[in-house]
Amino acid sequence: MDDVTIQTGSNMNTDSHTAPQGGNPLDEGRVGINGLQTKGVHVWFNKHHVLEDISLDFPANSVTGLIGPSGCGKSTFLRVLNRMHEFIPGAAMAGEVFLDGKEIYAPGVDVTAMRLKVGMVFQKPNPFPSMTIGQNVLAGLKLANIKVKDKDSLLEECLTRAGLWKEVKDRLKTSGGSLSGGQQQRLCIARALAVKPDVLLMDEPCSALDPASTLKVEETVVQLSSDMTIVIVTHNMQQAARVSDHCAFFLSDGGPGVIVEADRTSVIFSTPSDPRTADYVQGRFG
Repeated sequence: MDDVTIQTGSNMNTDSHTAPQGGNPLDEGRVGINGLQTKGVHVWFNKHHVLEDISLDFPANSVTGLIGPSGCGKSTFLRVLNRMHEFIPGAAMAGEVFLDGKEIYAPGVDVTAMRLKVGMVFQKPNPFPSMTIGQNVLAGLKLANIKVKDKDSLLEECLTRAGLWKEVKDRLKTSGGSLSGGQQQRLCIARALAVKPDVLLMDEPCSALDPASTLKVEETVVQLSSDMTIVIVTHNMQQAARVSDHCAFFLSDGGPGVIVEADRTSVIFSTPSDPRTADYVQGRFG
């Protein structure tokens, strides 16, 4: 660990950086200084090294799927992208994460403001049970102290983009907890959209849903990717093939998780360069 600067907790200490150029097969000239990039990311939980040298560019207006067996660090990496891993005791990180050319771990970064640009949807739907459907969507605005002139229009816009408006428009004042699991997850997506993020991180958003609800969430993901960057962790290879434009295959072979390869989803699933990738996507292990 002598050749990396370790960052722990909320008091990060880094040198000044410039945005990395190039990076990996996902970089198609659409990232540059605008978008999301990582360079040389390492993560530890106490003395346990869980991720090693993760460099990845996320093309704008597309879906990047993070795939790989359980325990290889995909969800941890996702949390590094908006500093959510800092809530985990003993977490330490080294490397760089750039958002629109700016290092999000640099001294003086407003973490709250950064997280408004990089939203997150978790594995289990988590609407606020004491709030109505409408209040749930607007909750992030209140927490961030963001003033909106026309809340009704924003409410309709976010629920429409999340594919939920037609199903709930006549019961906006009922509890968010009264919705089905799939509807609750789309409500959480609408809540994330209300603060106008540039990037949406999704950690296995369909793992607790039935097939019909999963399909609706997948349709929402594809539609949203037309004007925002989406990063999704999934163990479902069929889902990765359906919704993602690019994939990064993570693997841990008894040590920290690494990226075996990253490329267009069509390449990863048809002509991967590494036999371990082929074995995984074809279901031979994992």
